[in-house]
Order: sequence, then structure tokens, then C-alpha cells
Amino acid sequence: MELELIKTNEPILKIENLCKKYGKHLVLEDISFDVSKGEFLSLLGPSGCGKTTILRLLIGIDRATSGKIYKFGEDITNLAPKKRNIGIVFQNYSLFPNMNVYQNIAYALKSRKISAEEIDKKVKEIIDIVELNEHIYKKPINLSGGQQQRVAIARTLVLNPDIILFDEPMSALDAEIKVILRSQLKEIQKKLNITIIYVTHDQEEAFALSDRIMVLNDSKIMQLDTPYNLYHHPANEFVKSFIVNHLDMKVKSIEGSINGSKQVYEFLETRHSKNDQNLQT
Repeated sequence: MELELIKTNEPILKIENLCKKYGKHLVLEDISFDVSKGEFLSLLGPSGCGKTTILRLLIGIDRATSGKIYKFGEDITNLAPKKRNIGIVFQNYSLFPNMNVYQNIAYALKSRKISAEEIDKKVKEIIDIVELNEHIYKKPINLSGGQQQRVAIARTLVLNPDIILFDEPMSALDAEIKVILRSQLKEIQKKLNITIIYVTHDQEEAFALSDRIMVLNDSKIMQLDTPYNLYHHPANEFVKSFIVNHLDMKVKSIEGSINGSKQVYEFLETRHSKNDQNLQT
């Protein structure tokens, strides 16, 4: 039996009865949850379930039809995006192609009243944290997808936001790079005690990264729980199908591939052995 997460402080973010309609189309229905300082919360669900809409409401680029958003106990539901101190990393990175790594990260600070010396210090500290020192003067076109993603993360981190939102940031990366970047992101999050809300449709990704996962479907929360509890105690048939059955199929597929590879290897070994015997006779 898994122990529940122990919360030692008030939630950094609290969402109450959030609803969103576009005309007559209901996109979010009665969404309520909270997020603790330093927590990694993933929003997981199929396309069109409302994951990205939640991010848009949290960052302030869209307004809720009803409901409230509180940060540190303050109602920020109708607060302008620039006053919320919430960062976001988009799927397409949105890097300036004419700027190198250093300039892309420093650009975010130039609109603030910070000295050139302080900007230089902050940028180099963040570049060191995301391990891009060897690429500091390269432009985005000369970086891999994973490196570009780290620049986008660094550009957000340098502003020292209270919360960072991620909108399917790894969907365009290949499988090997995803695994590496997941590990790096989790390491950065733990090191800096960052609060992250992360949108994904990838079950494995959510399980690899998250303290808790919110499973959404048809505009509603199906279950909000730890990865362990989602797998071992699914709240309904959708969660069981979307989480448990999917992960079990992946495991069986991997086991099948391993067994298949072993059978091929054994067949080839037997064949080589017979060939060697024939040669000897």
C-alpha cells in the first residue's frame, strides 16, 4: 500500500470549480485541484480533453467562464498574464532564430530593470544548470531538438517564476532524446524545487516524471492521484483502459520483443553450430 504525499505547506496554486465554454461547447467542467510547492503534476488525457485549455487559463491568455484560480491565496482569475509570475514552455520552443543560446535566454531579462552584469550572471548560471555551456554561442539551427528544448526551459527558468507550465514539450522529439531529456528535466526540477504543471498525452512520460497525475476525459477530471494509485487503484473504467491496459500492453510488447530477439539469437546460434559441425566433417 502506498503512503499518501505529505503536504507540509499551503498549496501554491488552488483551482476551484473551473469551467470553460466556447459558445455552447463545454471544454472544461467543474475542475478543482491544488498544487503544492515543488510538486510535479502532469495533466494526462486524450486529445481534446481540456489539458491545454487549463494551461491557457492558468497563464492568463484565456479567461474562465466560471470558477476561481488562487496563487498563494490571492485570486488571480482575472489578473493580467505578466503579473502572474507563471512561466510556460511551449511545444514549438519559440526560440529567436537570429539569436544564439546566450541571447535567447538573456532576452527575457532585458525588459526588466536589471544591470548588464546581473543579466550576465543569471544567464550563465542557468546555462550551467541546463548543461549548455558548450553551445552558448550557437544559434537554434545548429542545436538538436533536445538542446533547443533546454534553451526554452532555461529562458523560462531565468525569470524565476513561481510555477512553470509545459505544453507537450517533448512530443516532437525521438524516443531516445525523450528519455534523456526527461531525466534532465526531473533533475533540474528537484535541484531547484520548481513547481511544474506538465501537459502530455503520453502515459509513460507522465509516469516517469510526475509526483501526481490528473487524468482527464470529456472535459472532466477522471482521477487525480499518484502514479502508483492510478495503476493499482483506477477510479473507473476509463482510467483502467487509458492507464493500466495501455501500460500492460507496452510491457507485453517489450517482453515479446525481448523473447523474439532471444529466439532469433538462439536459432542463429544453433544454425552457426550446425554449420561449424558440417565444416568439420
